[in-house]
Amino acid sequence: MMIEKIKFNQEGLIPVVVQDDQSNEVLMLAYMNEEALKKTITEKRAYYFSRSRNELWKKGETSGNVQFVKSLFYDCDADTLLLKVEQVGVACHTGKMSCFHNPLIEGVKTSSNPLVLKEIYATIEERKRNPIEGSYTNYLFTKGIDKILKKVGEETAEVIIAAKNNSKSELTYELSDLVYHSLVLMVNQGVSLSEIYEELSRRQQKK
Repeated sequence: MMIEKIKFNQEGLIPVVVQDDQSNEVLMLAYMNEEALKKTITEKRAYYFSRSRNELWKKGETSGNVQFVKSLFYDCDADTLLLKVEQVGVACHTGKMSCFHNPLIEGVKTSSNPLVLKEIYATIEERKRNPIEGSYTNYLFTKGIDKILKKVGEETAEVIIAAKNNSKSELTYELSDLVYHSLVLMVNQGVSLSEIYEELSRRQQKK
């Protein structure tokens, strides 16, 4: 990418639409100056320019919610950037996965959310980095690996019992508990969702 093609505005900035590389969810809108853009390209970590603080801003430097750069594009007029990232934790300072969570017009609501695993994983990561008093997730992290493993074991047993009871609703409930506690275990042990996806993809290719 050649920097000289980029058209910065009169303030020396260019808007950047930030998108999750896996889910394609739009995470945030930010601005870069030339220095932020060069650092982003060089380090493969997202840098922005804070207009309110009038300074360079390395995403996640204080919160831990870093963005690893996967790809970067400029539009047909070269005055807007599209940055695709691997988001660690949540993107929004409010604790939401995306900054765009306030609807003005909504489409047809569905009872399922295909991104729910990623959102729960991100929330668990956020709780680990920034504990909240009274949070059950933080309680598990405080108690440590033995408590987390005990809960995974308990939930596994309850899944087996629910299946033996031939109750779909009970099984769904217990499987959801098992998935949540497994996600806590993953975060605690540093296993990412993308690593699970990659392993499952490898297995699928062998079948």
